[in-house]
Amino acid sequence: MGLIRSLLLLMISSGVFITSAFATDTSVANQVTQEVTQVTAQAAQGIEEKVNINTATVEQLQRVLQNVGRKKAQAIVDYRQKNGNFTSVDQLSDVPGIGTVTLERNRDRILL
Repeated sequence: MGLIRSLLLLMISSGVFITSAFATDTSVANQVTQEVTQVTAQAAQGIEEKVNINTATVEQLQRVLQNVGRKKAQAIVDYRQKNGNFTSVDQLSDVPGIGTVTLERNRDRILL
């Protein structure tokens, strides 16, 4: 009888530890879910970021515009300094290295 009682106590106490482990896993899962939600929200804000091509630095252009590296960003700034402010977004296609695909991909990110 003592052996059965010991086994029952062992099983019950093991259940408590297993339940505690699942509770810990659930709280960790909740924390991870919250962190993923925050990162997703931050990423969404980054997508909505816009840049004024008449005032932006090379670094700002690189950061906001897709497929625009240092060389293309510098070309935008050089064009602006040589020709004055852009009067339309379509004028970006006059910048060496900025083609139709790059222009269309970034149209919603550009301010004048």
